Amino acid sequence: MTMRRDQLRWNGWGRLGESMGLSPARERWLLDELGRRLEHRFSTPPALVSLDQIRLAPCKIAVEIQSALRAACGDAGFSTSALERVTHAAGRSLPDLLRLRRGELVYAPDAVAYPASEGAVASVLRIAADANLAVIPFGGGSSVVGGVEARTLRGQAGALCLDTTRLDALVRIDRDSLTATFQAGIDGPALEAALRPHGLSLGHFPQSFEFSTLGGWIATRSSGQSSSGYGAIEDMLVAVRVVTPEGVIRTLPAPRSAAGPDLNALVLGSEGTLGVVVEATLRVHDAPAVLEDRGMLFRSFSDGAAAVRDATREGVHVAVMRLSDTAETELARTLRRDPERRFDPAEIALGLLARMGYGEGRTALVYAIEAESRRKAAPALRRMLSIGRRHGGVPLGRAPGRAWRRDRFRTPYLREWLLDHGIAVDTFETAFSWSRLEHGHDAVLRAMRRAAELHAGSGVAMAHLSHSYTDGGCLYFTLLYPLDHGNEIVQWEAIKREVTEAIVAAGGTLSHHHGVGVDHQPWLAREKGALGLAALRAARTALDPRGLMNPEKLL
Repeated sequence: MTMRRDQLRWNGWGRLGESMGLSPARERWLLDELGRRLEHRFSTPPALVSLDQIRLAPCKIAVEIQSALRAACGDAGFSTSALERVTHAAGRSLPDLLRLRRGELVYAPDAVAYPASEGAVASVLRIAADANLAVIPFGGGSSVVGGVEARTLRGQAGALCLDTTRLDALVRIDRDSLTATFQAGIDGPALEAALRPHGLSLGHFPQSFEFSTLGGWIATRSSGQSSSGYGAIEDMLVAVRVVTPEGVIRTLPAPRSAAGPDLNALVLGSEGTLGVVVEATLRVHDAPAVLEDRGMLFRSFSDGAAAVRDATREGVHVAVMRLSDTAETELARTLRRDPERRFDPAEIALGLLARMGYGEGRTALVYAIEAESRRKAAPALRRMLSIGRRHGGVPLGRAPGRAWRRDRFRTPYLREWLLDHGIAVDTFETAFSWSRLEHGHDAVLRAMRRAAELHAGSGVAMAHLSHSYTDGGCLYFTLLYPLDHGNEIVQWEAIKREVTEAIVAAGGTLSHHHGVGVDHQPWLAREKGALGLAALRAARTALDPRGLMNPEKLL
């Protein structure tokens, strides 16, 4: 088991002792800048509740059922300890963190089981069915839509969290087919480490990469930061095994099949409501020997988006294309600023570019090209430079791309530090067709600013274009606003509702890669339609007729 809960923050993101590593001078600078932009004077937020201050309800699972679960999983594979129950009580959304920091665990599970084999998973589900327990599959626990809350249906006898992280082995590699089969509880770093000696990589790097699992990627239909080059998880998935309360679903490891509807697609995005993903076969590729990271500056978001669209349509082999809008570009500039540096070449260069028309309204593109050698990377670099210049782009060299790669998994730690100073950070992601993308970008930003002004007094709203397709792209929005202490959840609910309404009204999807969980449920019928939801419910009923699996999520 590579993911140790006792080494992670129970009430925040990531590992104990990890942070953004800002110096005191940079912290003061950043707080001053944010205070100016938010027109807000920061006060000290309430002290965090310690783990031993949390009062959990007694475990409701009968002693004989606990004994059966311990027999199925081993003494080390079953626990009712406060640490285990608390660390499996929530995901890592803004409302999750707000509740955890106050010690308000509304949906803590009664116990946690760690099965170490497919047979043990089947035994846990059988015991849970006999005892009428809800079962919440849990991988890394990085859900940001309420997808792992330990909810129960009326009449259920308790909630059992089924942690998959002991299922973390590489099963086999098929070098001829370029596929690899893994147990589904393996996390991102362990998966890549298992492939590395074979000269292979999966290339799936969501921001939660360090703290999420293969099964979670499949269950939430995840899309990694390198999807422009390697696709999303649905493009990588060849075959899957899922243990359900009614038996095992398994799909054939063939490159394509016309034998009826694709059962892989049924499992993808099912969010643990059908069963437990225990094994998956994936398309892998030779690990790149060369990473060419670059940056480019555009006069406007429209110009940058046009360059990304053209690069996608013209088939340039780029692993990453991330276009920050004006507000995000300027915030990134603020974050990198070190007030203790007397000489800053990057600031001087940006000042010169501003005088050339790349000032107000400018946007920054970071892109990465991965290849076997510099010679093979060169054509894609030339084409990106040509396409960018076609749309008025100015190359910024390697530094922006290298900075992004260095910090790409560290950015969530910034949210922790901002929460410590009473600043909320929330995200909203969607996808639009190219014909609607710019309108959607503007409409959602307006809604974010309006909601923040109404419910928080002020806010900073921004976005980036993170994943691109021939017919459209994903917009990932971020909102910073001052917390209303004592009223944080009501404040968040109001902002979430108004921004999501704006996304739906503008023609965007509820989620490009975060999923539905609990938070997006109220809007799902508007995207899927009543008949579509009825079909999904029928499939769920066939595989889980008693409603054991992850109750009240998705549907």
